[in-house]
Amino acid sequence: MSHASTHDKLARMANQIATFFRSYPDEEAIAGIRDHIVAFWSPRMRSDLAEAIDGSDLAIDPLVVSAFRTGSTAHNPTDRAIADANVAGELASDAG
Repeated sequence: MSHASTHDKLARMANQIATFFRSYPDEEAIAGIRDHIVAFWSPRMRSDLAEAIDGSDLAIDPLVVSAFRTGSTAHNPTDRAIADANVAGELASDAG
């Protein structure tokens, strides 16, 4: 698969996530998109989409762009499910 088609596919997937969160207030939507991508996308997928955001003319939802520009320190939300009670509170999401 070419780099361009990989970027197209990732942009389409990210835009689908943004569509789901569209009805949320922007701040919650951005956090939800960020949490979803951190939890379920590989580091390579995230890196490839970041590359597409920065260097292509793909139509990428502005909420996705915001999630990538503000979410570099996001915790993986699935970590809460496996953390003990003392750690789980430290991993609380800002998604709502």
